[in-house]
Amino acid sequence: MADSSLTNQNLAFTAFDMSGHGRYRDLWEHYYKDCNGIIFVIDSSDRLRLVVVKEELDLLLQHPDICNRRLPILFFANKMDCKEALSSVKIAAALGLDKIMDKPWHISASNALTGEGLQEGVEWMTQQIRDIILAKGS
Repeated sequence: MADSSLTNQNLAFTAFDMSGHGRYRDLWEHYYKDCNGIIFVIDSSDRLRLVVVKEELDLLLQHPDICNRRLPILFFANKMDCKEALSSVKIAAALGLDKIMDKPWHISASNALTGEGLQEGVEWMTQQIRDIILAKGS
């Protein structure tokens, strides 16, 4: 598990690469209580893996440390440069994102190699977290 930090608009992010590998999944929930947002990176070219992503997303949304909080969720539909990549719309449909009513979510088509779509996603997440902080202060 790797971590890194970045800053956007004076808001500091600490990101953990929690990996989709089974041996790391049990570690995810140790970070739920203290997180202010969740970023899912999805391999848009791996159609079979979407079933696993949907299962993991459903488990995450039902977790006691997540289910009653208005946490923003950003989905990066990565590897959009691959010719077999599914569109963001198809990924959103496969994951049932339209059924997530109690949390703001956004899907951003991306390519981690070129950086395409990453800034858009980070900007969205930054604004969502700022809105939550402002709402708490009111």
